[in-house]
Amino acid sequence: MKLTEVLIKPILTEKANTQQEKLHRYAFKVNKKANKLEIKKAVEQFYGVTVTDVNTAVAPGKNKTRYTKEGFIQGKKSSYKKAFVTLADGETIDLYENI
Repeated sequence: MKLTEVLIKPILTEKANTQQEKLHRYAFKVNKKANKLEIKKAVEQFYGVTVTDVNTAVAPGKNKTRYTKEGFIQGKKSSYKKAFVTLADGETIDLYENI
């Protein structure tokens, strides 16, 4: 798998921001086929940091329903994979530089 296909986007939530400040741990949405070694290489190459640890989790797809004039509409959100990347001491990633 190409390294440009591994990382999809960073996860920017309150919980992720707290982990960034306290534990130097960053969360990314990644390709479901990517493994930990590919994720580590991609983060090191794109952000120029040293990664000490990578943890992954697959968020399951959820059923969604809503009521409209025509009746109930049912669908499903797709599942996705998250990667929690821990950096070496003293290193940071500025995720807000492109905003």
